[in-house]
Amino acid sequence: MRTTPRTKPILALAAASAAAVLIAGCGSSSGASSPSSSSSAKGGAKAGGTLTVLAAASLKESFTELAADFKKQTGTTVRPSFGGSQQLAVQVNQGSPADVIATADTLTMKKLAGKVGTSTDFASNKLVIAVRSGNPKHIATLADLAKSNVTVVLAGPTVPAGHYALEALKKAGVTVKPKSEETDVRAALSKVSLGEADASIVYATDVEAVKSGVQAVQIPAKDNVLATYPIATIDAGKNQASAKKFAAFVAGPTGQQVLQAHGFGKP
Repeated sequence: MRTTPRTKPILALAAASAAAVLIAGCGSSSGASSPSSSSSAKGGAKAGGTLTVLAAASLKESFTELAADFKKQTGTTVRPSFGGSQQLAVQVNQGSPADVIATADTLTMKKLAGKVGTSTDFASNKLVIAVRSGNPKHIATLADLAKSNVTVVLAGPTVPAGHYALEALKKAGVTVKPKSEETDVRAALSKVSLGEADASIVYATDVEAVKSGVQAVQIPAKDNVLATYPIATIDAGKNQASAKKFAAFVAGPTGQQVLQAHGFGKP
């Protein structure tokens, strides 16, 4: 058909109407699949969801920061639960609804074989003598902890920090009778910071984290013990995909940067 000036507006209107129908059709098609899309989005949110992470007490500050960083990156909320590694292992063995576990020693993790996935070492730590600020008892060596006028508290022997402390004392040939044996390393350190004890053997990162009321006395390398921290997903966890991502995140570049900023060494 020959196009005349008069017919041009009519054709333009027809084209516009056709385009509108086409767009509406696309919208209808999209709308038809929207339940699937909505379901997929909900499924994605559920997959990200929430993670429960069991972590050694000495990881409190670093893992609190890592949890916030991981949420920013993935949208997944991480809820850390801190305690002595042996307490965390008991929770896993009793079927605790957790997704990830990070302990302060490899032995505890090995005992969880069959309950957790393959573990990855992600950090290391060393021991120091924690004393009250100003070091009023003038403690300089492990041998000073055996003095009758020095009150010592330690983490219990089943706790990694307590086991490491006994190992360090054995290396130094020192025997100490602690006033009390605490449930985790932070509880032992708290006794010193509150003035209820003169000294304890804790991780270097613990004194750095607490700062107030305590200071560190270094333990020479020949008597020191290197603590290795492994992380693993828990087989009974309901969010395996995100759990694996978090474990990889901790062991990866961002995790390592945060951990080292808190005083931890490389694994």
